[in-house]
Amino acid sequence: MGDMRRFPEGFVWGTATASFQIEGGIEERGRCIWDDFCRWPGKVLNGDTGDVADDHYHRYGEDVALMQSMGLNGYRFSISWPRVLPEDVGKVSDKGLGFYDRLVDALLEAGITPYVTLYHWDLPSALQRVGGWTVRDTAYRFADYAAVVAERLGDRVSHWITHNEPWVVAFLGNMMGIHAPGWEDVSQALQVAHHLLLSHGLSVPILRLAGGEQTQVGITLNLSPAYAASDSEADLAAARVHDGHHNRWFLDPVLKGSYPEDMWSLYGYRVPRMDVDDLEVIARPMDFLGVNYYTRALIEADPEGGLLGTRSLHPAGEYTAMDWEVFPQGLTDLLVRLDKDYCHPALFITENGCAYEDLLTKDGAVHDVKRADYYRKHLLACHNAISQGVDLRGHFAWSLLDNFEWSFGYSRRFGLTFVDFNAQARYLKDSGRQYARIVAANGLEG
Repeated sequence: MGDMRRFPEGFVWGTATASFQIEGGIEERGRCIWDDFCRWPGKVLNGDTGDVADDHYHRYGEDVALMQSMGLNGYRFSISWPRVLPEDVGKVSDKGLGFYDRLVDALLEAGITPYVTLYHWDLPSALQRVGGWTVRDTAYRFADYAAVVAERLGDRVSHWITHNEPWVVAFLGNMMGIHAPGWEDVSQALQVAHHLLLSHGLSVPILRLAGGEQTQVGITLNLSPAYAASDSEADLAAARVHDGHHNRWFLDPVLKGSYPEDMWSLYGYRVPRMDVDDLEVIARPMDFLGVNYYTRALIEADPEGGLLGTRSLHPAGEYTAMDWEVFPQGLTDLLVRLDKDYCHPALFITENGCAYEDLLTKDGAVHDVKRADYYRKHLLACHNAISQGVDLRGHFAWSLLDNFEWSFGYSRRFGLTFVDFNAQARYLKDSGRQYARIVAANGLEG
């Protein structure tokens, strides 16, 4: 411990969630690709589904009160596309939009600013049946959906995030097949990535128009700094390739208006088909970049390592229940690098957190020492970056609640709040109490 490290005045302290992971309320919405994926035998652990999840659809008031009790001033959540447009044939669900009306109003009444993500992976099944994100038309359907939501909520919501982690959608969903829709094709994945970025660019002016001068628009990317396993030329080159595949393939189009040349060359015939002005659309000026950070990548060259010719190592150290290395220095390095390489963008940490095995005691406590320590170290890493001149404006912990963790079902707990999924009871963990103390102080001892 040491001196108190204060964060800038107006720093946003929040938590983040995603519609499919917490809402439930399946009877009140259309079906999405994750509903389908959950019913594909062997794809999701224990055959778990998002049908009920945290039942946030019916219990949002309780969850907003929980955030208010923690003193949070921001909440990042996502809209369920199939709740708003159940069959995506233009018929808007007033009931679906009504839910988000009530949620936004409850947040504002509690003094919590809503940060709305339009797409956190729950593409309507109706759109997947005609090709999903592999089809260019889906980018335009997304822009239409953005317009519907912004028209309804734009008078009260001024912070918009178009997409969450397009890398995951493209590569885990369409190259590795371990996320919905479960396809395995490199060319298809690259095309999906392009259409996601195109839909982002198409939506930026729509969101601005709906909300007026106060509106801020960004995109959230999951970024992982790549470190070479040695100083050898081969390993340094391999780390550069990993960085290109994981980070620059998304950062460069959005912030520089071009795909990285080294990766375009490496992907060869697999590169996406695009129109002549697509990159201009994709690079429309944003107000901030959302950064999701969990761990780093330690990379060495591997001639047997497929298209990229790389291999990720598993160095000795502390690991979370996701088998992700705890490496807070990587967060400082990443933020400083973004500031240097991309002309000082305004940044938010839109996700940062960890899964560990949690034990609920008889008196309703969860003494999650490792998670509390994880947050303390990563928030000090954020402060470190700010002290080096990085324009970091907020931190959203992942997540408010234990929830449906995609292909891991309910077996991984990321929440600051423990959820008994049978009783739908919430118990604030020690890490949540610590986070509340940090929020109250707008700082922590370092």
